[in-house]
Amino acid sequence: MKIKVLAVVLAISAGVVLAAPMSVQVRNCKVRATPSQLGRVVATVDYGAMVEAQVAPQRGWYQVTTADGKTGYVHESALSKKAVVMRAGTSDVATGASSDEVALASKGFNEQVEAKLRAEGTLDYTWVDRMSAFEVDADQIAAFRRQGNLPGGEQ
Repeated sequence: MKIKVLAVVLAISAGVVLAAPMSVQVRNCKVRATPSQLGRVVATVDYGAMVEAQVAPQRGWYQVTTADGKTGYVHESALSKKAVVMRAGTSDVATGASSDEVALASKGFNEQVEAKLRAEGTLDYTWVDRMSAFEVDADQIAAFRRQGNLPGGEQ
């Protein structure tokens, strides 16, 4: 009898997906319909926003639900288990940091560091500037993958 009860409890709990709140740690996080960089974008979530995510990612992707109830997938690199909170501190909110500045500063890089490195001539930003201007859409990525017989080209 105990085995039957245990089997029923396990069967019921197997269908339950546990979720946990996670913070978005990238600027303009894309929530996708499928667990793929080529998946259709169903929502965009800003830096610091909270989402409900499955407890364990599947192949690097969490299934998430946004604050406005949209469900989709976000790559694990875009999420943090730690709460990301933007605060203006003691200064006026109008002079506080933007979400872009906070995202870069959390990675140890900000406009002052970039300006200093540019002024010193320590780093050549020519290609960084060119690459940040590149815009590639999902159709171009899929075509590139198909032509190179790369995984994901079939999507």
